[in-house]
Amino acid sequence: MKAINRRKTKVINIGSVKIGFPHPISIQSMTTTSTAHVQQTVKQIHRLEESGCEIVRVAVLNQKEVLCLKDIKKQISLPLVADIHFDYHLALAAMAAGCDAVRINPGNIYKREHLIQIARQAKQTRIPIRIGANSGSLRYANGLKNSAESLMVRSVLSVIKIFEKEKFYDIIISLKSSDIFQTIAAYEKMAKLVRYPMHLGITAAGLPQAGVIKSSIGIGFLLIRGIGDTIRVSLTGKPEKEVQAARYLLASLGLRSFAPEIISCPTCGRCKVNLPLIAGEVERKLLSLKERFPDICHLKVAVMGCEVNGPGEAREADIGVACSRMSAILFAKGKKIKKIKLNSVSEELIKYIKNEMVR
Repeated sequence: MKAINRRKTKVINIGSVKIGFPHPISIQSMTTTSTAHVQQTVKQIHRLEESGCEIVRVAVLNQKEVLCLKDIKKQISLPLVADIHFDYHLALAAMAAGCDAVRINPGNIYKREHLIQIARQAKQTRIPIRIGANSGSLRYANGLKNSAESLMVRSVLSVIKIFEKEKFYDIIISLKSSDIFQTIAAYEKMAKLVRYPMHLGITAAGLPQAGVIKSSIGIGFLLIRGIGDTIRVSLTGKPEKEVQAARYLLASLGLRSFAPEIISCPTCGRCKVNLPLIAGEVERKLLSLKERFPDICHLKVAVMGCEVNGPGEAREADIGVACSRMSAILFAKGKKIKKIKLNSVSEELIKYIKNEMVR
């Protein structure tokens, strides 16, 4: 797989997670609970962590919720980001409460004197700020709508200019639209102007199936161009689904390895075996080995169902099987190893990996 040439950026610390090149692209999500409901929020954050989330954001709507941040922070290990809109006092209070980062929206927090106070307190507390513009919350001067991507870039740059004058540089940028092309254009413009790390996402991407596709196109395009240091796949539904989609997305581009990559054919009339069953068994058994043999996360495993593409895909993978009507052939590192029975495909494949590839 061709390596992606990532954009060189400043490195920012959000808690224990380093954001920016050359550190791994991190995965974020956001709670759907009311931050005032501390235990519900903590439980959801724990579920997100179990699913692979690395940074979590919570909405902070009022002073009551700010007061809950300290209690939430004590009960979790993930870096905690406070999401602030409209009231700059909440950003100041969230920093005082000890959150690991604050997100502000230049569409609704934009007064110079307020931004100066945020920058000064962030500098004093060493808490990074994400300047997160959304196309849906832009301010349109004099009723004239320039392109959304240009307005997003301009609004973020105006905040950056104020922060930099205060000698505050722990900045992360996001420029999100529900329109893929607006999002891409905004990030590409900004990437030419600054060296701050960027958080990627397509905002309001929709329900899970459509949202995953939409996000994968937009985020994936930017990642391939080397832009992006942390991502969120925004979906309507359970936030754990966002994390799962983000992991698949990063893995498919070779940017992170969370589990072995399984190559399996979609099946057609030529396939005479129950390939979904076989591939599912292989996947479950591989995942059960991850803790004991973490190196298997870098393996490409092919599970193929016929003689057309099967042998070729199995040879090209680190290890694979090509099934026919009566039996299957096991391949490893491009070589044919042996013929195996169909009812023992997953057992033989896993046995070979344990004995020969991850000893």
